[in-house]
Amino acid sequence: MKRILGDIRRADADFGLIRRGEHVAVGVSGGKDSLVLLRAMALYSRFDVKPFEVIAVTLKTGNPFDTSAIRALCEELGVPYHVEECDLIHELFDIRKEEHPCALCARLRRGALLRMAADLGCSKLALGHHREDVEETLLMSLLHEARLHTFQPLTVMEDQPVAVIRPMVYVPEKEIIHAARKLAVPVVKNPCPVDGQTERQEMKELLNSLSRRYPQAREYLLKALRENDGSGLWNRCEREDH
Repeated sequence: MKRILGDIRRADADFGLIRRGEHVAVGVSGGKDSLVLLRAMALYSRFDVKPFEVIAVTLKTGNPFDTSAIRALCEELGVPYHVEECDLIHELFDIRKEEHPCALCARLRRGALLRMAADLGCSKLALGHHREDVEETLLMSLLHEARLHTFQPLTVMEDQPVAVIRPMVYVPEKEIIHAARKLAVPVVKNPCPVDGQTERQEMKELLNSLSRRYPQAREYLLKALRENDGSGLWNRCEREDH
């Protein structure tokens, strides 16, 4: 967890993710990434030089999903926990019969979480995307959409009172896996019907293949994103957003 907290602190310093006294909603899906983020943010909120409040939020999307273990973790951490239910999976798979639902699903879930965060008086919504998520999205956008695009560490939207932050953009997935095992976080199986069969899974396998052939691939991709001379994708996108 020490390495993860260090990477979160570095991302916060680089991109100004959190301000003193803010209320930050952490989106908790039940997966290892969001649960480790929740633990890390709870710790960071207490030991950072600018204290802030953490609230956990979960959107149940229609399939059976037991949140009791997550609630117990929140009680252990002293973090308020809020759950909302919707029929998103039924809407996407049974009514719309979407063949490629991932992008739409992510957009709708994020919108619902932003509304929950706003209703709870939060100014930030923290999501659990890590380094490999960032790099896989970059590859997916390049190969499937012919554009250079990926997650931003900080996304401010004109029509939303809540900004999205991704505190773990510097964190390697292997560190999250290690922390999840060591801390025995209560991982809940992903209820999505296409889990493990998506384009993102293909990009994960491609990134793994690249890394085996070019051991520094992950570090170089991240460095290209954050070049501080203004050439990095994150730098360019930040100026466009504002």
